[in-house]
Amino acid sequence: MAIYNLGSINIDHFYQVDHLPKPGETLASQGYHVGLGGKGANQSIAAALAGAKVHHIGAVGADGGWCKSRLSDAGVNTDHIATIATATGHANICVDPEGENLIILYSGANADISEAQVKDALRGSGSGDHLLLQNETTLTYEAAQMARAAGVFVIYSAAPFDASRAIAMLPVIDLLAVNEVEAEQLSAALGTAVETIEVPHLVITRGAKGAIWLDRQAGAEHQAPAFRVDPVDTTGAGDCFIGNVVATLDQGQDVDTALRRASAASAIQVTREGTSSAMPRSDEVDDFLATRP
Repeated sequence: MAIYNLGSINIDHFYQVDHLPKPGETLASQGYHVGLGGKGANQSIAAALAGAKVHHIGAVGADGGWCKSRLSDAGVNTDHIATIATATGHANICVDPEGENLIILYSGANADISEAQVKDALRGSGSGDHLLLQNETTLTYEAAQMARAAGVFVIYSAAPFDASRAIAMLPVIDLLAVNEVEAEQLSAALGTAVETIEVPHLVITRGAKGAIWLDRQAGAEHQAPAFRVDPVDTTGAGDCFIGNVVATLDQGQDVDTALRRASAASAIQVTREGTSSAMPRSDEVDDFLATRP
């Protein structure tokens, strides 16, 4: 089985600040570094380091060759990452001493992925495979349709959150992944309770309260507690979580195992600075869980 990820690739610019900036405020940074990010790249690397076979579908500009190299070094197949004239997407990220963040995104090449490129990448996919989607690229709906027609299980992270886009995606996905705030926003937009959102599977991450998986088809509910750690940087924690969930499922494990391993992986990830560079390996997750009841 394999994971296909139509996902964003961003160059992340991190600024360490003593507090998150307020409107109209000019704030001096206490530190700065550059790294590979984007929800798509983060999820691909998280899944690959968790042991899954991952094919990334995306685009970078001429400035993004090192981004492809980083993905490849992490074990991600980059054959379907195009190099185009548009500049690579990027993010400016402010991080405060408690690990909270504020992010400004520029889509760049992520908005110029072609439909022909997606079709070509998904040509070899089929039953038992998984497709990851987020809201930082074009063609999420079209890719979901293509994958569903091939029998692929489609997972959609509705972030950055847009209610109208999330609602449009519901008929063509198998699993919706949102955080607690996004779940409430979607619920309000639909005028229905969170538990009755029309999607086969719903995963809600709830920070310190852990995560919940609602299986509407089986009428089942799965829960995973959060592991207590001292966070350094929470950027990318949700991407780490869903990447590990999908990787564990892709390796034939059950939902409860997937949620527990994903909770452990994201607990490790938030104790490190950075996004994709902070994703843990599978053996690190094993070691972490060995010390937890």
